[in-house]
Parts: sequence; structure tokens; C-alpha cells
Amino acid sequence: MSPYDDPVNPKPGTLRYGVIQSVPLWIVFARDMVIKLKNELIVNSFKTIDGRGAKVEIAYGPCITIQGVTNVIIHGISIHDCKPGMAGRVRSSPTHVGMRGGSDGDAISVFASSNIWIDHCYLARAKDGLIDVIHASTSVTISNNYFTQHDKVMLLGHNDKFIADKVMKVTLVFNHFGEGLIERMPRVRIGYAHVANNKYDEWKMYAIGGSANPTIFSEGNYFVAPDNRSSKQVTKREATNWQNWKWQSSKDVFINGAYFVPSGYGSSAPPYTRVQSFTVAPGYMVPVLTSNAGPLRCLVGKPC
Repeated sequence: MSPYDDPVNPKPGTLRYGVIQSVPLWIVFARDMVIKLKNELIVNSFKTIDGRGAKVEIAYGPCITIQGVTNVIIHGISIHDCKPGMAGRVRSSPTHVGMRGGSDGDAISVFASSNIWIDHCYLARAKDGLIDVIHASTSVTISNNYFTQHDKVMLLGHNDKFIADKVMKVTLVFNHFGEGLIERMPRVRIGYAHVANNKYDEWKMYAIGGSANPTIFSEGNYFVAPDNRSSKQVTKREATNWQNWKWQSSKDVFINGAYFVPSGYGSSAPPYTRVQSFTVAPGYMVPVLTSNAGPLRCLVGKPC
């Protein structure tokens, strides 16, 4: 892959040329590179962007849009310092160039898409969110990522009245929420989130929040509260009538006065199929389980 970028007529060998193709592709990188995109990178279905074997950064410009597609994997990329995209023409397939209204400045925006996996990435300092999953996106897994230096980290759900987000199912597992994060790890609207075996190194406001009656199962996480006595609570509800919302905690570890306020009745267990299900470790194991969060350091000739 080359760091060169043309949003309308991408050259073969560039990342944009690869991600817009109509056929399934596994995209790898021949060398280290910093890719400064000239406009949002619109990813087509059945694409794997695999940064293993090189140090690959998407930074200092618009970043990644996953819209109306399925089966996308983003692995081993550093995505940081993302800027809003300009209104203008952007190619989304070999046969289609569309007029775009300008992107918000998310590191990764997932819009009306399914079967998405974001794994072993580094995400920091975007203009808007680090990851937004909205407009009835579902079957999204966010795993083994390192998040740092950001305000509104992750949004799951478009707005409080967008009832189509009821189909949303998101799994957050083995992520490390590091220094300099303020809120939304994640913030959930309407849909379902399984938050499992993640490490939280403090937060400025709260860790897990939501509105519009989402279901949240916090399982086997490791929460380290900030020293600020008014910010010890893990949870935050953007409503007053939240007592029946299903928010449950199991096997979590709470450090430095952190605490989770549960609510609701009945099971909030994840709706996985037999193939999708996995065993969640107790929270005390999380520092080890998340020790390799972020892009992997791969060695030539060895499995990675």
C-alpha cells in the first residue's frame, strides 16, 4: 500500500483503491507509513485492513467511514488526530462516486452496517468520536483496542428517538481505556451492549452511560476510579426514569472507590449463538488479558 490518496480516482496500490473494490480483499502493507487522507475513507463490503507487519497510521485528516456495508475487519492500525471531511465527491466503489456532505471527524464511523470487527487498533484524539456505531448497525465487535486522550470515546446509537437502533448488538471485549479519557466508554442508546473484560484507567466524568432504555451487561471488567470523589460512579443515565432499564454487573472489579449502579430485572445476558458465545474471565484477570491491547508488535517468521 502507498500513502498517496485521491478521493475520486484512487491509484492502484493505495489504501483507498483497495477498500472501494467490489470483490473481497485482504489488504496488507509493504512498509511503515502515515496516511493523511484528503477526505473520508469509505470502505466497501468484505474488506480486511490488516496492519500487521508494519506500523500503519491513519492520521491528521479525515478518517474511516463504514456505511451501508457488511463484513469489514480493521486490524492493527493506529487512527488518531482525525479531522472532519470536506463536502465533495468521494468514490465508494469502482462504479460510484457520490457527493458527500462532509464527515464529522470520527476515527471510525459505523453507519447502517453489520458484521464489523475492529481489533487491536490504537485510537486517540479525533475531532468527534473515536468510534460511533449508529443507524441500526449490528453484530459489531470492538476488541483488543487501546483508547487514549479523548473526550467522547464511543457512541452506540444515533439518537434517543431512532428506534431502529433496537436491533443493535455490540460486544466490547479486551479493550484498554487508557489515560486522558473523559466519558462514553461507551454511551449506549436503545440497543444492547456486552461490555466484558475491559480495563479502565480512570475517567473524568463516567465510564459507561446511556439513554433511551438500552440494555447493558458489564461483565468481568476492571474499573479504576479517578481520585475525584464526585466521579467514582462507573455509570451515568441521561434520564430520570431509568429504574427499569436492564443494566447489570457481574464479576467486575472496582478499584479506588469505583462503583456500578445496577437497574432493572431479568436477564441481560448476551444474545449470542452457540458459535458466538465465549467464557468471560473474572475481572481480576483483566490487566493480563488487556496487556497486548493496541497494534501487535509482530516479528518476521513468527505467528502474530
